[in-house]
Amino acid sequence: MNFRTLDLNLLRVFDAVMSERSLTRAAQVLAITQPAASQALKRLHGALGEPLFIRNAFGMTPTPKAEALWPQVRNALAELQLALAPDSFDPQTQAVSFRLAMTDATAVLLAPALVAESERERALCKLRFHPLTTSDPRRLLQQGEVDLAVGHFPDTVTALRAAGRDATLRHAQLYDTRYVCVMRQGHPLAGQPLTLDGYCAAHHLLASSTGRAQGYVDQALTALGRQRHVVMSVNQYYTAGLVVTQSDLLTVLPRAFLPATGHASALVVRELPFDLGAMQVCMVWHMRRDAEPAHRWLRLRVQRAAGVQP
Repeated sequence: MNFRTLDLNLLRVFDAVMSERSLTRAAQVLAITQPAASQALKRLHGALGEPLFIRNAFGMTPTPKAEALWPQVRNALAELQLALAPDSFDPQTQAVSFRLAMTDATAVLLAPALVAESERERALCKLRFHPLTTSDPRRLLQQGEVDLAVGHFPDTVTALRAAGRDATLRHAQLYDTRYVCVMRQGHPLAGQPLTLDGYCAAHHLLASSTGRAQGYVDQALTALGRQRHVVMSVNQYYTAGLVVTQSDLLTVLPRAFLPATGHASALVVRELPFDLGAMQVCMVWHMRRDAEPAHRWLRLRVQRAAGVQP
């Protein structure tokens, strides 16, 4: 490929298709026609000597070459935008897509406020919520799979603080909550204080967005030389809350999430008979997006949705 003759507009099309995974949506974001976007991709494929996307029934699937190329292209485009228009972002005229990774417990708290804020501003942005299936979002952010990750990431935050100025990711705390034990009204343990022995003797439901067989509760119990009997595991906090209302299983949920279950009146809440500490929810992003006007706009709206006054 001769870089000197490469039309840099082709990279904008490539970036949009990678973000949207659809030629039609990419064309809409760029305010061009779909045939023009298709032709741009053909020219880019010709310049590189190999295809970057494969069409399928659901849109455009990037090739391994495209996946490897995208982080560098996105970073370069962001730096170019900052150099030419450092403070330029108008949410009412620029249709930007944002990809946010979070669990259902976090999304149910933040999504309504984010949408309300966007509607008040008449913003053209698109918010795409991705399920968070890891307790460490660093790879997702470093590879450009999501723009912002929101959740409880104690190991990630510890690593970022240890790295200091050398860290490639940034983070900001949003709010604190605590894990609590939840059971149905009428549960055999509902009418008495919850002891460690009673807790460990009960049957449990594990809410694990990562799919792991053990969570923070099991780690804490292991440190005490105890264990619990988990008979069911689900990947959504909402599902956990619903199952508990119709069974004798105990589960552990973030206290801030309970009103959003829709079943709060059917649940009994007890403090855990051991200390898990505070659950700190934060947002994490890559430093290449740190000064980007559109991303700053997004982070500010997420902070407002979480009740943070920047």
